[in-house]
Amino acid sequence: MDIQLDYAVPAADLADYITLFYHFSADVAAFEDVERADNAQIRFRLSSGIATYHFHDDWFDRPAPAHIVGPTSGPIRVTAVGPVRVFGMGVTAAGWAAMIGSEASSALNRTIDAATIFGTARMRSAHRALVVAKDLAAFVGIGESLVRDLVRCGHPGVSAFVRQIDAWLAESPSPDIADLVAATGLSRRQVERRCNAAYGAPPKLLARKYRALRAASSLALDEGAIDDVIARGFYDQSHLIREVKQFTGLTPRQLRANPTVLQRLTIGQRSALGGQVSPLISDT
Repeated sequence: MDIQLDYAVPAADLADYITLFYHFSADVAAFEDVERADNAQIRFRLSSGIATYHFHDDWFDRPAPAHIVGPTSGPIRVTAVGPVRVFGMGVTAAGWAAMIGSEASSALNRTIDAATIFGTARMRSAHRALVVAKDLAAFVGIGESLVRDLVRCGHPGVSAFVRQIDAWLAESPSPDIADLVAATGLSRRQVERRCNAAYGAPPKLLARKYRALRAASSLALDEGAIDDVIARGFYDQSHLIREVKQFTGLTPRQLRANPTVLQRLTIGQRSALGGQVSPLISDT
């Protein structure tokens, strides 16, 4: 089975808005796999076969060639007629505010036709260029030009808040919301409202999501004993199993013994970027 996933780190001026660029290809007659919970995405389907996203809340969609996947709080089952080619980019909370502008919670676990947000002509032009691009560098060049066009102006207040949230998520496997309230100088209600708007979820759910994704990465990479993973914020093994499956669609045993191709590639490639990107990217 010829399946490949390649990541690229965005240019420094785009790091506040984009997590990673990526190109995925699968030379198969039919493709089916499970994506983990993740940031929002902007994606271009570069192949002609029909693709369908099945979200964990039983909602499904056949996305447009250029589409936005909102932030996700659970796994997505992806099916597609092959061969499959996709170019995409992870969108940070600051990137969502700067490029899309709506409350991220309104797009949680949903897709949006990118043309309705960014304009049909712009998306068609980018799609045409990507279809004929020859290598990852060409894909990334097109993606970076598009993002610079879409980010007409950043939102300093949003970017500062996002950096505070990201630091809070990175500092501990189970960060305390009281520490976040203290760091931001906002009330708990304000923090939850702004977090929903920027990330699509409240702080407690975000903390659970990143704790589970870190654990999933450690399990898939076979880093240490299961007790060591449990010690990173889980009550016991049952709690670990429930949380990891809720956010990845797989159990710890499956992640260690038989991860899906997409999850194995995602975790392995992102882990290899350690030191080049935020730990919230490389460790999940």
